[in-house]
Amino acid sequence: MKASIYLGNKSFSTTNSQPRTPEANEVRLDIAYCGICGTDIHIYQGHMDQRVKTPHIIGHELSATIAEVGKEVKGFNAGDVVTIRPLQPGPSVPSDKGYSHISSNLRVIGVDLPGGMQSSLTVPADILHRIPDQLSLRHGAMIEPLAVACHDVRLADVKAGEVVVVIGGGPIGLLIALVARVKGAKVILSEINSYRLQLAANLGFETVNPAEGDLTAMIRNLTGEYLADVVFEVSGARSAVEIMTTVANKRGRIVIVAIHPKPQPVDLLQIFLSELKILGVRVYEAEDFEEAISLAANGQIPLDEMISGVAALEDLQSIFENIESSPQGMKYLIDVAKS
Repeated sequence: MKASIYLGNKSFSTTNSQPRTPEANEVRLDIAYCGICGTDIHIYQGHMDQRVKTPHIIGHELSATIAEVGKEVKGFNAGDVVTIRPLQPGPSVPSDKGYSHISSNLRVIGVDLPGGMQSSLTVPADILHRIPDQLSLRHGAMIEPLAVACHDVRLADVKAGEVVVVIGGGPIGLLIALVARVKGAKVILSEINSYRLQLAANLGFETVNPAEGDLTAMIRNLTGEYLADVVFEVSGARSAVEIMTTVANKRGRIVIVAIHPKPQPVDLLQIFLSELKILGVRVYEAEDFEEAISLAANGQIPLDEMISGVAALEDLQSIFENIESSPQGMKYLIDVAKS
């Protein structure tokens, strides 16, 4: 067995590892693929050093085959192909109101707990989601970010015929656009990266580049002055926060997807004048995984178009260096089983 260990200071080391025998209600997985996401990049860049204790195994977007099943596990057997919902709620407190996915003591596999950049991972059986036969292992590793998009679109209550503006065309932004389109929305994607703009255009989306003019004016022009029923802020940029309230129409909904670690200026007057709603969204719930699996298995989301590259576990260091130096890519997968 092998694992790629994050040592801190933008450094990974591949080493041998020992699988852990599953206890009651646990399964041991043979990892097939593990995706790299924005959180992993933040860890690599040192932005989460206060939370992530090194040495550590990152990675939470994965597909796998069950290798061993512990006692009392029901509904899963060795040989089943699965992905995981990588959330481990801790003890609940009254203010959680039963929302375990955003609970106060939540821990995340790959962030707070060992993750998927290793040959073998033992996890609780209750976070497993079965991958159907028609879904490849590569696509199975993309269910987690697709579940994020399903969660965001579901909580935004996107309806057929509505105008949706997605600010930020990275992997999550593009997946949100794709899911919203499946719901029947007219989607406009705002992005400054030319590669991502072209990818979105190739997938049939109307696109705008806010670096080339006034975003609100562009949206007015594309919608005949209607503006947006729903605005997803996925860029994390201060400029996006400053303008998102003027892109929304009357009683529009603004959905904050990106993580903004510092306070940002929000136009409260516009919220008052237009009776806008602002909604925060975070991770996902079990039903979002099931929807993501269904959309992917039915071919409604072109996941192949999202994959920028596939590499071996031993190449994790060079992949992160490439992502940092060339941010044009979308989704990189690590072929853990190949290692």
